[in-house]
Amino acid sequence: MQEAEFDAFYDQAYPRLVRQLAALIGDVVEAQDCVQEAFVRAWSNRGKLDASEHPEAWVRTTAYRLAVSRWRRTVRSRRTPDRALQQVGYARGPSEDHVALVAALQQLPAAQRRVLVLHHLADLPVREVAREVGVAEGTVKAHLSRGRAALAALLAQPVNTGGTDV
Repeated sequence: MQEAEFDAFYDQAYPRLVRQLAALIGDVVEAQDCVQEAFVRAWSNRGKLDASEHPEAWVRTTAYRLAVSRWRRTVRSRRTPDRALQQVGYARGPSEDHVALVAALQQLPAAQRRVLVLHHLADLPVREVAREVGVAEGTVKAHLSRGRAALAALLAQPVNTGGTDV
């Protein structure tokens, strides 16, 4: 992949991949970091990447694996991040619907959450989801069906505002 091709690929895919990974892991800043690192690795391997061989899937998988590795390190260390080192953001906050969706997704099993995000947010067909996740198409369909049902039930629950009913 040539530099101009890679630049166009980055401009097109970066925002979409951040949204997808954020839906998977529930943290936009972490998703941005992981996707950026995945693109750095893709840049280093751009000679091997071919636009016809799904470079976006390669970057998405790399970003997801980076997120999992970071999560494992965080769990092992059990250390809270230092506030002074955190990035200050002034971006508009997510909508209530987005927060509810991400919270509901976090309650689903990881396999269901991953196929739902890849199929519905990444707009991948079942065949490509199966290839990327490494399972049979029937398994993806089962995860999608169960995940949709569980998500619908979770999103139908009333939101607890912490107040008392009269």
